[in-house]
Amino acid sequence: MSAEFKLVYQEKVYSALPGQPLESCDFFRLPPELHESAVGCGEDCMEFPRLQAEVLEANLEIVRRGLVLYTFGNASGIDREAGRVAIKPSGVDYERMTPADIVVCDLDGKIVAGNLKPSSDLETHLELYRAFPEIGGVVHTHSEFATAWAQSGREIPAFGTTHADYFHGPVPVTETLNAEEIQSAYVRNTGKAIVRRFVALDPAAVPGVLVAGHAPFTWGKTALDAARHAVILESIARMAFYTTTLRRDNAGVSQALLDKHYFRKHGADATYGQK
Repeated sequence: MSAEFKLVYQEKVYSALPGQPLESCDFFRLPPELHESAVGCGEDCMEFPRLQAEVLEANLEIVRRGLVLYTFGNASGIDREAGRVAIKPSGVDYERMTPADIVVCDLDGKIVAGNLKPSSDLETHLELYRAFPEIGGVVHTHSEFATAWAQSGREIPAFGTTHADYFHGPVPVTETLNAEEIQSAYVRNTGKAIVRRFVALDPAAVPGVLVAGHAPFTWGKTALDAARHAVILESIARMAFYTTTLRRDNAGVSQALLDKHYFRKHGADATYGQK
């Protein structure tokens, strides 16, 4: 942001100086009708302030949870009504990123807001948004254990109820891209490989995938939901690694136990949490 903005609401001052990231938690405590006024004005005024702030927060969440080294990884979110996707800028340090740095583009990848280049993984995100209309956010990391499973080309079996609480079945792995797919439109073809893998799967019930030889992608109803699934996937991948180390012939949970744990948290008959 090129200039300080300041907003006073209920005797609390919300402000940000040039080069300082806006604390997203403060932003989200504001009533929605004040989000527009909270970003200042002039050439750096954000066109989609709530979406950009949420996407920034999702990117910071995967850093806070230890899923990111340096500038690895990215998170995005979509405004379906406007047909706009907001995504982390390429190669920008998380420590100095602001909501205004989040790049906004249309579903064809054309930049409509922001002065920075979008993430190099943008085309993969766009493929997922086009193919999975129910999702509102996508996260890509190179988290250690999930990436190890991806590099091995192995799906993560449902070994226990922790896995079953969030993934209704194994975490799938894509096919390996061939030379032609790698040489031409590699990033877009990565997205297409994910979509092909989900032809017979429900992306709402299995909110993530391992890209063979690469790393994980997760998604959710929002960018923050996708970040949460990235954290959960890494935990599942770590536990699965330890499980296979301790007992290589583990067959995993039964279908009955898988169903019991998944559906007590998801669907019309879910019983977990407060109503």
